[in-house]
Amino acid sequence: MTSAYPPLNLAVRTPRITLAAATDEMLERLVPVVRAGVLVDGEPLPFDDPMSLYAESPHREWNWMRRIWSGRSRVTDDFWRLYFVICDDGEPVGMQDLIAVDFPALGRITSFSWLAPPARGRGIGTESRAAILHLAFAGFGAREAGSDAFADNHASNRVSEALGYTRNGTDWATRRGEPAELIRWRLTRDAWAARRRTDITLSGVEECKPVLGL
Repeated sequence: MTSAYPPLNLAVRTPRITLAAATDEMLERLVPVVRAGVLVDGEPLPFDDPMSLYAESPHREWNWMRRIWSGRSRVTDDFWRLYFVICDDGEPVGMQDLIAVDFPALGRITSFSWLAPPARGRGIGTESRAAILHLAFAGFGAREAGSDAFADNHASNRVSEALGYTRNGTDWATRRGEPAELIRWRLTRDAWAARRRTDITLSGVEECKPVLGL
């Protein structure tokens, strides 16, 4: 069903996956994945603080949904965060977010994503990032994309490198209260355009632009 709120009608489709706007219906379909947990024992913790996915179930699901509901309501010209559910063959397997601060003036976006453990190692993370970049650059006219990941989050850093980002310094953040080094990445519009894909389609973009101040 079409929503009266344009951001909830956005979708990005590639030959492999769909990024579907995180409506309440889509979030409910993703709850079993969140309840099962997205962390893998023995792997470095991937998220900086604060992060609801570190909590124990059922607080994990409750806090995760609260943060998305809160973020969906906080959309202005100065700040917005668009939430998408990653669907592989129609099944929800994770989330991909698109974030911007003062986008009409700066044209810069960042992204955030996570995948359920069974969906990892199959190229879905790279495909999802390529899809959200297409929305940012082709759909919204972004000038630059940024990303960061902990230095030991090798999967995320490989995705950035594979999609043409260049290193853009380092930073620090905490995860579960412990400090860890971040690697920062930058992708210019020209670098994205040099490898722009022709098999990604967008829907709902024009209707969404006025909500984002574009």
